[in-house]
Amino acid sequence: MGMTTPSSKAQGSGVPAAAPDAAPATAPGRRRWLILAVASAAQFLAVLDMIAVNIAFPAIGADFRSASTAELSWVLNAYTIVLAALLVPAGRLADAIGGRRSFLTGIALFGFASVACGAAPGLGTLIAARVVQGVAAAVLVPTSLSLALPAFPPRERATAVGVWTAVSAVAASAGPVAGGLLAAFDWRWIFLVNPPVVLLAWVAGLRLLPRTGPVRTGPVRTGPVRTGPGPGERRRLDPLGTLLVLLGTGSLTTACVEAADWGYGAPATLGFLAVGLVMGALAVAHVRRHPDPVVDPAMFRTRAFTAATLGLLSYFLAYAASILAATLLFTGAWGWSSARAGLAVTPWPLTVLVVSMLSGRIVKTLGERTTAVVGGLCFAAGPVWWLLLAGGDGAHYAVQFMPGLVLTGIGAGLYQPVMFSAAGLLPARQLSLGSGVLMMSRQGGSALGVAALVMITGGAARPGLDALRAGWVFTAVTAALAAVAGAAVRTGVRADPGENGGSGTDPLRHH
Repeated sequence: MGMTTPSSKAQGSGVPAAAPDAAPATAPGRRRWLILAVASAAQFLAVLDMIAVNIAFPAIGADFRSASTAELSWVLNAYTIVLAALLVPAGRLADAIGGRRSFLTGIALFGFASVACGAAPGLGTLIAARVVQGVAAAVLVPTSLSLALPAFPPRERATAVGVWTAVSAVAASAGPVAGGLLAAFDWRWIFLVNPPVVLLAWVAGLRLLPRTGPVRTGPVRTGPVRTGPGPGERRRLDPLGTLLVLLGTGSLTTACVEAADWGYGAPATLGFLAVGLVMGALAVAHVRRHPDPVVDPAMFRTRAFTAATLGLLSYFLAYAASILAATLLFTGAWGWSSARAGLAVTPWPLTVLVVSMLSGRIVKTLGERTTAVVGGLCFAAGPVWWLLLAGGDGAHYAVQFMPGLVLTGIGAGLYQPVMFSAAGLLPARQLSLGSGVLMMSRQGGSALGVAALVMITGGAARPGLDALRAGWVFTAVTAALAAVAGAAVRTGVRADPGENGGSGTDPLRHH
């Protein structure tokens, strides 16, 4: 059923009727860009801290010489796993208590956790502080997008998310540089540079972000199954559903992150995988029965949002695997230093930055679907280029590899803004939750992409070209699947309120 909204018109008037939980009115021109700047600052911090700490890993290990590599790895993995596990529950909580309150709490918690990381006297304290940082990032990331999107009219949302994506690209490209420079001085400064940015973002958020309270729903939806609170009721938390989602996503992410070290057939890996699958099945059964579940199944009845969720999962499978494959090629088959490898990857995020900033104009010209499909195909063209030309010792990098980086960068800059904009299709009461689901696709896809490439290359630190070529086949196929999902996305029109929590239609009815 496309995304037309005939039922959103008031009978006999021809004027669109407001949904009971419609998004807040858009902000004035300058104010909405300032809101986006505050939201983007949170995204920048979350991405930067994930990447910069990876670069500083050897320096951290030098300070805690008694710790094993497996123990040290939790400085990295604790943040990744907690962030992935909490994205959906944190988004649901933000919808329940209000996005502004959630954002201000999350940014303050991130600042305190950063100070604790920088001042950590031992490895245990550092890992605990990283867990708290992961909690804060899980609150910030979906909430920041859900606060920024309603400030823009639908026609400008691709531009807004393009800027948001560009900031992520800047953080991704600045992460290795910042991590290397700060770690050369003292790795603790990677965390201690955060508090001034946090303080500025908190003060700006206090002044700029719209005051949003706990979301209340409108009329009771009709149909055989009621999912959601009744008229005027405050949204309730779902402790059991939250626990099931936490255990499921946390276990699956842990299995993906640790599989390379534990072994893909190791009892620990298979155990976490089994727990994740069982908890996931129980979570699905629970949300289908609960009157106001942690994840409302009705929002997946919006075809474009479901396509965006699956598309981003497939896209980030390709994205994460491509990043790792490029690094392994440079430092392994070509024998380059880490610094040279980092510089060689730079055309990728720079291209993402430029194209993301232009994505709004491109979407207006081509439309959402065409832009997403072209983006997915451009990304797929990158690994195809490497399959055909990459080899040797890297002497012809500018011809063999860099054009593929530019193609994937163009694809990322076109694809991500359209797909993340799909959160704006959901009613206001589900904006943070929807953003959390899309971010979960990003984190889950990234973890699975790395695990898949490690499995394809046999876990070798210096895989041969044949193994890397098999990895590029994987990234090309998953990027092509993302392009297919992009064909089902149209974000310029809000969903029929009846489809997602308004009145007049059964929320569980298939399109």
